[in-house]
Amino acid sequence: MKRLLKILQFLTPPPNWRVPVIILAGMFVGISVYAFIVSNAVSYMSDDPATCVNCHVMGTQYATWFHSSHREHATCNDCHVPQDNIFKQYYFKAQDGIRHATIFTLDTTPEHIVMHEAGQRVVQANCQRCHDHTNQFVTSGHVSFDHVQKGEGRLCWDCHRDVPHGTVRSTGSVPNARVPVPQSPMPQWLQNITKQ
Repeated sequence: MKRLLKILQFLTPPPNWRVPVIILAGMFVGISVYAFIVSNAVSYMSDDPATCVNCHVMGTQYATWFHSSHREHATCNDCHVPQDNIFKQYYFKAQDGIRHATIFTLDTTPEHIVMHEAGQRVVQANCQRCHDHTNQFVTSGHVSFDHVQKGEGRLCWDCHRDVPHGTVRSTGSVPNARVPVPQSPMPQWLQNITKQ
């Protein structure tokens, strides 16, 4: 108990700093809650493919997946997130989410979206995991990402180039595709005020 009191005393600001610290802490919490709501962060914990369209640049990927045979059997997370265990899943989603949020916030989204190395490792492992379970694998299919890096094989999508996203050359590849439109995070009362 004494140790806890010492820690609290150490963390407590001097009396003349308490008001500014409380104001700054309140601003930080407020901005964090606002960012959490506006980014629709809760939706990223689900497996709903429409979540990927929260970022408008993923419309092409969503539309091409939606019209593929994989739609009947796999969501975005089935391919793009590790399936080993739940901790790895959410750790990867958080890591990837922070990366994506940074890219979108800084407006550095490339015209042609390419998976980074960690994503390629996961997708290669998931292709093998899923197709092993369905007994659809050919003997050349048991090549890991590390084997490919050493020149000892090819990634699944090197041959199956249009699976499951079809030919996607840029974010505008399918300009007339219908994709779900994310709901506005703005509360109804604020929408009513801005309409007037």
